[in-house]
Amino acid sequence: MNKINQETLSVKRAEQLFDCRRTVGLFGGPLLALLVFFTPIDGLTLEAHKLLSIMVLVAIWWITEPVSIPVTSLIGPTLAVMTGVVPVSMAFAAFANPMIFLFMGGFILAKAMMIHGIDKRFAYWLLSRSWVGSNPRRIFLAIGLAAALCSGWISNTATAAMMFPICLGLLASIKEMFAASGRNIDLYDYKYATGLMLMTAYACSIGGVLTPIGTPPNLIMLGFLDQMCDIHVSFFEWMTWGVIAMVLYFIIAYVMLARMFPADVTKIEGAEQFIQDKLRELGHWTRAQKNTVICFGVSVVLWILPGFLSIALGSTSPVLKMYNRLFPEAVAAMLGALLLSELTSHTAATNMIGPLTITAAISAGMNPVPISVAIALSASLGFMLPVSTPPNAIVYASGYIPITKMIRTGVYIDVIGIACVTIPFCIYFVSWIIG
Repeated sequence: MNKINQETLSVKRAEQLFDCRRTVGLFGGPLLALLVFFTPIDGLTLEAHKLLSIMVLVAIWWITEPVSIPVTSLIGPTLAVMTGVVPVSMAFAAFANPMIFLFMGGFILAKAMMIHGIDKRFAYWLLSRSWVGSNPRRIFLAIGLAAALCSGWISNTATAAMMFPICLGLLASIKEMFAASGRNIDLYDYKYATGLMLMTAYACSIGGVLTPIGTPPNLIMLGFLDQMCDIHVSFFEWMTWGVIAMVLYFIIAYVMLARMFPADVTKIEGAEQFIQDKLRELGHWTRAQKNTVICFGVSVVLWILPGFLSIALGSTSPVLKMYNRLFPEAVAAMLGALLLSELTSHTAATNMIGPLTITAAISAGMNPVPISVAIALSASLGFMLPVSTPPNAIVYASGYIPITKMIRTGVYIDVIGIACVTIPFCIYFVSWIIG
């Protein structure tokens, strides 16, 4: 009963946090946009001033989500037409970009996996491995791995929401184990609980860098490269640096959190039983689940096959050229999505900063690809505050993470990660890969 009340309270706190953010954004966005419009800015034409105001509104609404992100995305070009900034044909031209269909196909596949519980099956399967057992450090590692690997393919926010109740259940087992031995602990002031929640949030963000579809900033930057520089970065090419970046960031986060929030027991009694019970609740694989995995597999194979063809046949092979013409990433995503009976549905900073950095790089005579990758990685990884990423906000609502501890931990990982991974990684490895 206490476990149910605890989960209900955590959900309510998360809802209150989101409601407050939406209310502030709903009224603050238009007010700030008007303030920007009526503030004199030398060097801007009237149309440019209007566009800046619209960008401010859209950015704030993307961050605070008073209306859904897709609706906000349509508000921008609509207002641009209504205020006379651009004609309608120009305002909506980008919606025919192939990158939009890669977005759409990837989201449809991810939604199908969530609806049919493929993500939960994978998470519980990983946690039930014999090497995990009841060891708190290994559970800590397995939770992080499950979150990171899932968020490489589905929404970071959805992954955090999925992992959140799993973590709560494991922490409830710890509390019950201590209570049986006569020790009462307060999970809101228990170091391991804080660390486990932070590991979940950070791993969800870290996993987003694994693939182009792992988080919207990745695809946004790829779209800018394609439109502004006529440079196409393939799914396989992205994963060659995405895998390394994810692993390095994950190691940094795991080591830091394991040292800062260690467990004070060597075994969590009841943890294995909790995971096995959850696996049994999922039952046998359904036909819909099997079909979803097949559809997802089709898209993944089509996405990465060009990389292997390039290695085997050479980048100038006629076979590779024909394949890329017939099955570009957008078509591969839509083929997998169209095989289903299911349909569905940090980006603001990338949309604003992305074009500026690419333009600056080109003007300076620099290759824009490493810089674009750095922007995408940076936009995907926010560790300091609950508002930095939705996964942070979700686990912060549990109450197990004092804001000061999230800030302190996030600063360490941000600084070490940027200095030791992002900057050297993009300068040397990405530059080497693209030749």
